[in-house]
Amino acid sequence: MPDHMHLFVRGRNLDLSCWIRSLKRTLSGVIPANPAHWQEGFFDHLVRQDESYARQWEYVRYNPVRARLVKQAEDWPYQGEIAIIDRA
Repeated sequence: MPDHMHLFVRGRNLDLSCWIRSLKRTLSGVIPANPAHWQEGFFDHLVRQDESYARQWEYVRYNPVRARLVKQAEDWPYQGEIAIIDRA
């Protein structure tokens, strides 16, 4: 999406606020935009079951359709991917 992003994040003992702050700091170094391109804070939603996960994934997938950026979700060129990062 041109004005926001959705992330599915999982981790043991994850301090989400710290993780988001670090992500914003890292991305700020590579995104060519004015310094104030991040809004304050973030919105999180705890996904507790597989059904809820599927529902949230479909919501994210159809976001560009609802925003009238594409006619079908499959047409959105920036479909996400699952990347497993193991820092153990």
